[in-house]
Amino acid sequence: MPPHLTTTSPRPARRHGRRLRRATAAAASIGVVMLTTAGTGHADPYAAPVAVPKMAPSTLDARYAAERRSIEEALKTAEKVGDTDRRKALGAFLQPGRRFLYFDPRGRGRAIEVIGDLTRARRVAVLVPGADTTLSAFDKRGGKPWSTPGGGARAVYQQARSQSPQPGLAVVAWLGYAAPKTFSSDVLTAERAAEGAVRLRTFVKGVHQVNPGASVGLLCHSYGSVVCGQAALSGSKSAAWRQVTDIALYGSPGTTAWSASRLSGSARVWAGRGATDWMEDVPHVRFLGLGLGPDPVSAGFGARVFDAGHGGHSDYLAPGSASLRNLTDIALGRASAVTPE
Repeated sequence: MPPHLTTTSPRPARRHGRRLRRATAAAASIGVVMLTTAGTGHADPYAAPVAVPKMAPSTLDARYAAERRSIEEALKTAEKVGDTDRRKALGAFLQPGRRFLYFDPRGRGRAIEVIGDLTRARRVAVLVPGADTTLSAFDKRGGKPWSTPGGGARAVYQQARSQSPQPGLAVVAWLGYAAPKTFSSDVLTAERAAEGAVRLRTFVKGVHQVNPGASVGLLCHSYGSVVCGQAALSGSKSAAWRQVTDIALYGSPGTTAWSASRLSGSARVWAGRGATDWMEDVPHVRFLGLGLGPDPVSAGFGARVFDAGHGGHSDYLAPGSASLRNLTDIALGRASAVTPE
């Protein structure tokens, strides 16, 4: 074996691996600009969302019931058209005890699920997912259910309950926007995020109407951190947005903001990246509307960098991980319990 490949001198091999990852990430970043997503030309078989009352303590049960009926109808459609992945996902949505505040089965789909008591919670954590998130991947993606909105929200809630049987926390799995595909030009701009930010600010306002005494923590993964960044940049002056006390950016490609202070208002801004997350190798630039700006874990950005452990891009909410413990403490508003990097 050549000397530079022996286990006694790993640094050159490690540097080579890092260079290869950076080259691959850069090539992917350039390549997605050249990709387009062509439509099938077929009419969407799924029905548009039903009208539901505005969010208020007295309307939650009616909304949950209306959205459950919509899911039942969408399941019938999935069975009729032979949409196997959607059928499995919607069947899981209808399990006893699951509650959805919003549901739209058209296209790649949108859904907002609540875990816990939204009206009585002291804290509300809103989990905002990133690219490639669809209705079919709302609960399960490969062998890592915690990497999905539904599975991740349950992981946070269960971690909080392991600390206290009554944690005073509600967790929202918020797929309230059209998440882009990883291999598309959409992930290099803030256009999808800007649309999602409007919806996220509206949702935070709804939380304020339901529970004005609760404070809110945003848990923003991957491209979801761009959504949170856009929402913070535009909404920090509203009364409802002042409920947001914590914004956690993890596995983030950037937020379009040049510093954490631009996002904060009165909120604490956190950032974390797992040791094996490929997002480290994505170019953190912004020029002529392309790119998403500075790296949130960089010293110059100014966020509170927390220990995100050794996991990869899909591992932040894995049971037993340092990142799950820290993100749950952020969700609970326990800033002093969060361990720094």
